[in-house]
Amino acid sequence: MARILHISEFTKGGIETHLNEVLSYQASRHDIFLMASKQNSSPESLQISQDRLCLYPYKRKPAYFVKAMKAIHRKVKDFKPDIVHVHGTFAGVFLRTLFFFKSKRPVVIYNAHGWAFLMDIKPWKQRIFALVEKTLALRTDFIINISRHEYEKAMHYGLPAAKSGVVYNGVSDTSEVSTPPFETDPDMIHLLYVGRFDRQKGFDLLLEVFNKHQFTNVRLYLVGDTVLKEVEYKFPENTIKIGWVDNSQIDRYMQSCDAVIIPSRWEGFGIVAIEALRNKKPVIASNRGALPEIISDGVNGYVFDFDKKQELADIIHELDKPKLRELGLAGWDIFQEKFHSDKMNNQIERLYEEALQKSSKPLSSAVKKYV
Repeated sequence: MARILHISEFTKGGIETHLNEVLSYQASRHDIFLMASKQNSSPESLQISQDRLCLYPYKRKPAYFVKAMKAIHRKVKDFKPDIVHVHGTFAGVFLRTLFFFKSKRPVVIYNAHGWAFLMDIKPWKQRIFALVEKTLALRTDFIINISRHEYEKAMHYGLPAAKSGVVYNGVSDTSEVSTPPFETDPDMIHLLYVGRFDRQKGFDLLLEVFNKHQFTNVRLYLVGDTVLKEVEYKFPENTIKIGWVDNSQIDRYMQSCDAVIIPSRWEGFGIVAIEALRNKKPVIASNRGALPEIISDGVNGYVFDFDKKQELADIIHELDKPKLRELGLAGWDIFQEKFHSDKMNNQIERLYEEALQKSSKPLSSAVKKYV
């Protein structure tokens, strides 16, 4: 049985969904442990026993970076993992910086969950972030890209192809729920947004479109809130702000709506999109990042050009309930084929096996059995 230490900066949001799928799958197969910050992490909703969880004091400020690295160093020394599976850019920097000058270290599997050099930032910053990732890749055994888009961009910026691969995020099956979270009007189109209220997610564009246009037959439900900083928004009258809800309740909201909307500026993957597909709901998505790999226009949803806000407005004006149901059924078939958690977890197990075989450590019986 392999000893696997998962490390993440924050867990709130899509990263929690991903971690829970991986942790619940690995719990009976490996000896697992999770480290994450106290800020923006919810221990009660993480699928791991409390004695296998370490939440360290942290804020995204330089003074806390050193503290985080010290906490990680202590846990690695104490737990002695065979594999460290690190999630997210900041956690990846902390862990691999610690290992940079060490000749002996565990196997390192790194998943950025969206490359920092693909953010909507100045080109010189993108080049610096890419250089940091290329340097830290020297102390990485395998790099997981969460989409073909992420992989191609990583190759463009010079990350090592021999260490890189694509593993789509996946989620497990859901079941029909009996108690909807709110009453719906059969004459209205009910749209759902799930995620952080921030610039990356295109939340400002979404509200701008709804404030400008008269969608008299549409209600927009907003699940989420700000995370790292408070921002003041003008909410139109036909929006309902719900706030954060436990991830286990997301399906209730999705099943109560007609479609899910994801207007992201940049998106490494988009777990909300595949959660919608598993609930037989179509997705209205921007053409950014990996979203066009998940949503095909007119097949399992609609794709709009982020730079053309009128396209989004036109799609919303023309929404039709029977057509949305048809697109939702097609989306469920695509989810089963490409984005089920079983496929993701099997791929991760094979990566563990390959990485351990290349290291000096013996291959664990658990990996041999379950790959």
